[in-house]
Amino acid sequence: MPRRSYQHYCTIGRSLDVVGDRWNLLIVRELCGGPRRYSDLFADLPGISTDVLAARLRDLEADGVLMRRRMAPRASAAVYELTEDGQRLRPVLAALSDWGTDRLGDRGSKDAVRAHWLALPLARAIAGRRPDATVNVHLGGEPPFHILCAGGQVEYRDGEVADADAELHLDVDTAVEIALGKADAEI
Repeated sequence: MPRRSYQHYCTIGRSLDVVGDRWNLLIVRELCGGPRRYSDLFADLPGISTDVLAARLRDLEADGVLMRRRMAPRASAAVYELTEDGQRLRPVLAALSDWGTDRLGDRGSKDAVRAHWLALPLARAIAGRRPDATVNVHLGGEPPFHILCAGGQVEYRDGEVADADAELHLDVDTAVEIALGKADAEI
């Protein structure tokens, strides 16, 4: 099936030709934390079909946004990770996260949530209090991630780091309150 294009000779139109399809930016969001296996991506993208995930991964790889590599010589599993070009989408996701914070609203009974989906708004709140810090975040019973704040830039990665400046243990509701600016991150 041929890929659709806006056919606009415009920087935004060309960008959306690559990342504008449904699910593409959410796949990039998932890979911001680090390399992920196909099964991890499928588990953390509730609602996506295996066919759509496979097609989106194939297209994003062809466009140079992500790459697929084998984990180790003995491992048969492959992981997907952002390329350098894909990493350049981090500020785009941060801007969308900032813009979307006011649109978060109340959590619906059918809304899925994953701890790392709150990483960007939490990172913004943490950077406001600790602009040059590394913070391990434990949210509910989900795997931890860490937030790096340095020089006005923030990013998150999967897993903990041994030399973190602070530890943050939260439940989802408290994390949302911090993300919305209704509570402070006590770090």
